[in-house]
Amino acid sequence: MPRNDTAAPRRDKGVAALWRAGKAAVRRGKTRPAARRRELCRVAEDTFGWPELRTDQLDAMLPLTTGRDVLAVMPTGAGKSAIYQVPTLLLAGPTLIVSPLTALHRDQVQQLARTGAPPAVAVNATQSAAATEAAWAALASGTAKYLFLAPEQLAKAEVLDRVAALRPGLFVVDEAHCVSAWGHDFRPDYLRLAHAAERVGRPPVLALTATANGPVRDDITRVLGLRDPATIIAGFDRPNLALTVRATRTAAERDAAVLDLVTAGPALVYTATRRDTERLAAAFRERGVDAAAYHAGMKPAERNAVHERFRTDRVAVVVATSAFGMGIDKPGVRAVVHAAVPDSLDSYYQQIGRAGRDGDPAEAILCFRPEDLGLQRFLTASQVDTDGLRALHRMRRPATLAELTAASERSRRRTLNNLNLLEAAGQVESTADGRFRGTGTDPEAAPERAAEIAERRRQFDRSRLETMRAYAETPLCRRQFLLGYFGEVRAEQCGNCDTCLAGTARPIEHVDGPFPAGAAVRHPEFGDGEVVRREPETVTVLFTEAGHRSLSLAAIEQGDLLRER
Repeated sequence: MPRNDTAAPRRDKGVAALWRAGKAAVRRGKTRPAARRRELCRVAEDTFGWPELRTDQLDAMLPLTTGRDVLAVMPTGAGKSAIYQVPTLLLAGPTLIVSPLTALHRDQVQQLARTGAPPAVAVNATQSAAATEAAWAALASGTAKYLFLAPEQLAKAEVLDRVAALRPGLFVVDEAHCVSAWGHDFRPDYLRLAHAAERVGRPPVLALTATANGPVRDDITRVLGLRDPATIIAGFDRPNLALTVRATRTAAERDAAVLDLVTAGPALVYTATRRDTERLAAAFRERGVDAAAYHAGMKPAERNAVHERFRTDRVAVVVATSAFGMGIDKPGVRAVVHAAVPDSLDSYYQQIGRAGRDGDPAEAILCFRPEDLGLQRFLTASQVDTDGLRALHRMRRPATLAELTAASERSRRRTLNNLNLLEAAGQVESTADGRFRGTGTDPEAAPERAAEIAERRRQFDRSRLETMRAYAETPLCRRQFLLGYFGEVRAEQCGNCDTCLAGTARPIEHVDGPFPAGAAVRHPEFGDGEVVRREPETVTVLFTEAGHRSLSLAAIEQGDLLRER
């Protein structure tokens, strides 16, 4: 399996000649698929030191060399970065990688520096102006071939102009599930990336994520404007992860369980609030466990320092809110413990995937207290800013985001959230130069339409939280339940989860007939969805907009409520 920390091979004239010949052949479009696969494999071995590429990696790389968009869904640790790193050397122009955390930029730049590939650079708000100018110069001269940017950078007209001048050969969206899971509230700039891709010349777009079920994949395709993408989905199973749920009755009992479960590192502990990260980290230190807190309220330098200390084994345990760990290539994490229920199985799978990346046994433990669901509902709820929506819609002339932020007297993030809602409601559109203008005729109706979309989003989020509860309380093999959520059917019990090990896992009955797991279906009220579990009397469907619904077969047959697409 390709890994980013492979020792760097020596870059020689033969490899340089291979790059030139490969790029020329790809531009001429004269290479057959088998020949392109051989070229990709040679570049992988000669430049990165990877003796082989996996089939799913090659299947994702190949369409990129012919200019096609790609959506790749692969588990954490499966070598997703290789999918853009290798084809970059066979394409004209640099590759632009949109990645949500600046700590990841630094990691990726350093990892590429240890290979035989051309240099990588980053442009973000944490570096000096001189470093930023040096990065642009390296790209303009052709010395650097990889550019890492945060999504917020692409909201700046001057950055878009400089990227467009480079004529990038590939536009990569890392952690692409953010367009669905975070984009509406936490990182609204992810929802603007389709416009950014157009502004820089619309090169092929590669969307990468470790977690995306059917509706989330549809969301990614829609929001990023992917054009007939090749969709590559690797297996979701991580058999080396032992899945456990520890039921607790009180907050004190839950905290005690967390402290007892983590006695050494490397380990990650996830909490719901900033205060809890500080409190639990201090409790670990009182027990002699070297632990650090990590949350968005810390200064960037402080967060980067925690990230670096954990990466280099100078701190054993990090107690963090949800953002920490994204994209970190640390193979030896032995446990991921949740001290609070996450907002969805999507988030949970993403976070537990940071354990056991070396393939050795690791633990994923959820300390579950039903009362914690109420806190998560509060954290994921958001109120519609009716006055802000109305103020934006009344601006009839095209305006920049900065102008709209000032005029609406809202923060940049709130303004962008409002604009995204209005655009989804068909009340605002983006102009070719990146400005915004209202399109509806009734400013008073615009907030109502935006509120309807926001309410559908809340319903979906609530259904995902209820599915999280169902996972915690399931009598089934937890791995069967988890994989079923992502549309992957596992016939046998895993033997490596708490219900299996306790001998209490209820077998899933094989049921013949309509609506098998994985089937695409349509409901007259809930719309399109995908069957995630089929039982003798019920069908559980994940709907794109309505979330999870369990439907009785009797009701389906009586009312003709579900049809396979």
